[in-house]
Amino acid sequence: MPAYGQHVALSASSPKSTLPLLASSIRSRTSHAAEFVALTKPRIIELLLVTTLPAMVLARRGVPSGWLILFTLVGGTLAAGGANAANMVVDRDIDKLMRRTQRRPLVTGTITPRAGASFAVLLEVAAFIDLWLAVNLLSALIALLAALFYVFVYTIWLKRTSTQNIVIGGAAGAAPALIGWVAVTGRLSWAPVILFAIIFLWTPPHFWSLAVRYKDDYQTARVPMLPAVASIKNTSRQIIAYTAVMWAASLALVPVAGMGAIYLASAALLGGVFMGYALNLARSRSPESAMSLFRYSIIYLTLLFVAVALDVLVRHP
Repeated sequence: MPAYGQHVALSASSPKSTLPLLASSIRSRTSHAAEFVALTKPRIIELLLVTTLPAMVLARRGVPSGWLILFTLVGGTLAAGGANAANMVVDRDIDKLMRRTQRRPLVTGTITPRAGASFAVLLEVAAFIDLWLAVNLLSALIALLAALFYVFVYTIWLKRTSTQNIVIGGAAGAAPALIGWVAVTGRLSWAPVILFAIIFLWTPPHFWSLAVRYKDDYQTARVPMLPAVASIKNTSRQIIAYTAVMWAASLALVPVAGMGAIYLASAALLGGVFMGYALNLARSRSPESAMSLFRYSIIYLTLLFVAVALDVLVRHP
């Protein structure tokens, strides 16, 4: 039996000895939380939110209330995150075969399929409740339908069976523009349809340019993404065609939504540069040109929708 002094010394040193264990536990929990966040594909969500807020500004012809913006963006984030998490659950067999996706949580086993699916459902339920109670029912229904479309139509059906998978599946990614507009007005009109069309037509050039770089991955996983089953010549031709129609759609927003000179100049210039990158890919037919187009496509969508908001705010301060 230890002496009293020894007992006190042991007790006093005990908290210090537990600090490393506590720190390790915190790091483990933080790392596990980060794995769940990774399921939502945050970078994709950021791009979707870039299209939501300008649509709200255009619908309001000014800045909507801060609370409406907050609840709309939170709801959109949760809905998109849930759909992306469900996509990872379904695609874990494909992701295991592709170098670009082999480190995803469901492939490495840090998150189980059951936990991933439960997380996805939880996010979708939270998104619907948020949008329904704090925004309006129509925005909640659009977000839910977009998520269901992305999971069941694109991920489960088209992605594995059709070269038009990303073309049709792009409708889900274009939904945030509709949600932003409906959050403000409570109804749809032609202006948000044009915004939807711009994103819908932007999606194939954006995604196909990335798929050119990773076509070997898609071939290994037997996913019929266009660049994996068609020549780069054919792929670049289709990219040019979609770019041309997208460019026209962006200009059509001017008369439909009553846009001003800032947006008109931006849409004309940004679309022209996009076409330049697409034509360069057709000439060089190289993965490097494809990645240049992919990177610019992100810049294009961001700046185009910033121009939408800026045009409105300058003319309607």
